[in-house]
Amino acid sequence: MGRLKNVKYYSKILACLKGKGAEQLKIAICDDDNRDLLQIASLLEEYRHDRKAELTYVSFQSATELLASLDSKDYDLLLLDVLMPGVNGMQAAHEIREHNSRTEIVFLTSSPEYAVESYSVRAHYYLLKPATEEKLFPILDRLMDSFKNPEDALLIKTQTSVFSLPYGKIEYIEVSAKKLYFYLTDGGNREVPGSLADYERALLKRPGFMKVHRSYLVNLQWVRELRQGELVTVTGRRVPVARTAYPLVRTAYTQFLFEEAEELVQDRGGEFKC
Repeated sequence: MGRLKNVKYYSKILACLKGKGAEQLKIAICDDDNRDLLQIASLLEEYRHDRKAELTYVSFQSATELLASLDSKDYDLLLLDVLMPGVNGMQAAHEIREHNSRTEIVFLTSSPEYAVESYSVRAHYYLLKPATEEKLFPILDRLMDSFKNPEDALLIKTQTSVFSLPYGKIEYIEVSAKKLYFYLTDGGNREVPGSLADYERALLKRPGFMKVHRSYLVNLQWVRELRQGELVTVTGRRVPVARTAYPLVRTAYTQFLFEEAEELVQDRGGEFKC
């Protein structure tokens, strides 16, 4: 098999294996307006049906009820109104963040007043009512992608946002002028402030990730061709390879494509059926 064929073969196996046994996304809706609660619940039902999504949800009409439920329950996503009597949604979010940094928070509210403050609780998004399919579904798509395999996504935090990138969609990372550029398999990229050291440790723990140059870290899964001095990704991007790193990169690239793919097939009883 040629190198590109090997990459596609390995990727097909990996995609098939990751598709098994996805967990349900657990959602809590909190809004004091019963009509808004019903509307959001209806949208979640529509999303579940249209996307064949694995999700469950519960509703609360006060932040106090929501906070009390957290003593015995765990949620992946909170859809929070802000303006509620008693404890408002923003106050509840601050309290939740004191002991829970994992649960994603999306504010659904009629007021733009708290949008800036929402960054302080690392809200995933701040939406103005009314909730609609056009507003909510793209957010749910991204969250479902991350929560199906949370260990397979790199969590990226900046001063203004928190988001995740699935490891399998990262081709390579470049650092330049105190900025990181995450180049993705769909041809796009994400730019964030920071240094390679901020994420290098987490990335190098993952199979297939390798530092090929002081400014570049590559996912070998998406390497199409390796040459002396550079490599080419499956999207055609060219990445420099340091002269001193080339022998090690060449060995790792060959081993990754052949041995890892063979091991995955053997784990499934020596056959590959998807």
